[in-house]
Amino acid sequence: MKKNIFYLLSLALVLSATSCTVEIREDADINGGGTPSNGTTGAVLDGTGTLAGTLKQNTTVKKGTYALEGIVKVPEGITLTIEAGATFTAKTSVGSSLVVLQGGKIFAEGTAAEPVVFTSDNKKPGDWGGVTLYGNAPIKAINGASKALSEDGNNVYYGGDNPNDNSGSLRFVRVEYGGKKIGDGTSETNSMTFYSVGAGTILENLVSYKGTDDGYEFFGGTVSGKNLVSYGNYDDSFDWQDGWSGQNNSNWFAYQTAIGNFGMEIEASGNADNIAPKVTGITLIREAGTKPENAGSIEVTAIQFKKHGSGIFSNVYMEGYKNTDGKSAYAVLIQDAATETEQVDKGKVLVSPANHVNSDNLNIWGYAYTPNGGKTFTSDATIKKVTLTSGNWATVNGVDLLSALK
Repeated sequence: MKKNIFYLLSLALVLSATSCTVEIREDADINGGGTPSNGTTGAVLDGTGTLAGTLKQNTTVKKGTYALEGIVKVPEGITLTIEAGATFTAKTSVGSSLVVLQGGKIFAEGTAAEPVVFTSDNKKPGDWGGVTLYGNAPIKAINGASKALSEDGNNVYYGGDNPNDNSGSLRFVRVEYGGKKIGDGTSETNSMTFYSVGAGTILENLVSYKGTDDGYEFFGGTVSGKNLVSYGNYDDSFDWQDGWSGQNNSNWFAYQTAIGNFGMEIEASGNADNIAPKVTGITLIREAGTKPENAGSIEVTAIQFKKHGSGIFSNVYMEGYKNTDGKSAYAVLIQDAATETEQVDKGKVLVSPANHVNSDNLNIWGYAYTPNGGKTFTSDATIKKVTLTSGNWATVNGVDLLSALK
């Protein structure tokens, strides 16, 4: 007994409750003398506990229920491993978020039956900052800059030179009620944000649920995502800039309900010389009555391209894109002439084959500049919604988030 007490006291000195440590509270079981399942020396949370501050050693979180308090950072050289069935509840009163910095790694490995879940104690959209990863892959920011300052309030410079950089893996992970405005509202976090994340990182079977900014936003980098679900996010379901160029994306599903802007908002930060990302299998559905964030806004189109945004998309299904004026929602919207001449006309913007149903301006690309180019296409009725398998990973409060796909 004394031996255990001395052990716990010594461990408490290592994992002290300061702003620069990962905190394991009294209700946390310490498993196996503090050795994670991956065999490296570090801390283990086994069942209950609290993550807070900056991790100082490799940390493994086992199945259980945990608190996430404040901005939790995974710095360079540190690995956070989260096992299937772990649920984190972010404390909304202290501005919580999970941030994996350049050189840090996260391995959040849930399953369809036992996902890794991040939620909030208030259960309201925009409660907390969501999950953010920083990598060392290349970017092209404004004026072609290879580095830029993040807009998430962390004041971190991102951008690197390793396109195959590996920040770990997220599999069967759900983020609820994340994404929030910061300060004067000109900056924000998203449910899931990827700053210059490399192609060695795995993103599979993820859900972004009811955040107040984008479901997913990519700031440059080369990472790809498979089986991504964006449900009920207030701004855009999928968004990118700074020359994001993921080439192996598939099965993206957005369901916009109550409040939502574009299904996809695409730009390249004004850089004509960019590599078009590729996505095979996109389903964008806007529920009847869904309003844009700002009353009277025309941000209702399924897919918008601007500032040299590019993308090669195949097997695209778009449904329900209607605005109250009956005329400002399109399948695709091109915002400026430079994007048309340098991206569309050069084959770096392609949305085909596509099926556009129950929407305004059926089978029409819109143009927000003069002269209005106008472009029509023929819907391919053989293009159906993407196929995703239901399960606990995509179920919230008993509601199957994938039901609209059936």
